[in-house]
Amino acid sequence: MSGTGRTGDGHGRLGSTLSGLAVAVGCVLFLGGFAWAAVVYKPYTVPTGSMTPTVRAGDRVLAERIAGDEVRRGDVVVFTDSEWGDLPMVKRVVGVGGDTVACCGPDGRLTVDGRAIDEPYLAKGPASLKNFTAEVPEGQLFLLGDERGGSLDSRVHLDDPGQGSVPRSAVRARVDAVAWPMDGMIGRPEAFAGLPGGVSSAGPLRLQLGALVAGVLLIVGGAAYGPIAARTGRAKRAKAAADAR
Repeated sequence: MSGTGRTGDGHGRLGSTLSGLAVAVGCVLFLGGFAWAAVVYKPYTVPTGSMTPTVRAGDRVLAERIAGDEVRRGDVVVFTDSEWGDLPMVKRVVGVGGDTVACCGPDGRLTVDGRAIDEPYLAKGPASLKNFTAEVPEGQLFLLGDERGGSLDSRVHLDDPGQGSVPRSAVRARVDAVAWPMDGMIGRPEAFAGLPGGVSSAGPLRLQLGALVAGVLLIVGGAAYGPIAARTGRAKRAKAAADAR
């Protein structure tokens, strides 16, 4: 009997083999994607509205675990620093070691080393209600909230050592997406791309989500094949019996 013969329940052996393979591959993709995401990403709840409108108080975000030396300008990061209260905070990196960060220029924009930065994630108005200039020491990061009117960020700590900056080692993760409510991915600001070092690459979250979705589709499709094939086989046999009368 050939490998494509029919089994007693009416569906082909080849079909049964392929449906089983689809379920197996789907399980590998789903579990692998889930495990990969669990290793790479950590969920956080944003504690305040200082990053509005990018992320709001109470939002659940997915942040990629990274080392401090991987941080680039424009990244939204989770960090912990004793000078800021020793609690996880979420802010945007606007300056790195060696930068001079200032605000505001004649057009109300933030400048980094004299270059005006377009910040489309901000509400209308100047990039800061308080004028300031800060020189970022090497190995440090200058951080601002996107809600510049009320964010307690590096501007509040300008008189501290480092002029409000925090060490790169304080960074725990980089925020890639808002998971709940499902607002989607957080992009890298193009205005920072032209500065030395550019912007960071997107994390693997899209690929991980693709693996999860593909896994679910294969599992559902493979599991559904047997009942559908059996029903189709019964219908064909009933029709053949009716035609034979």
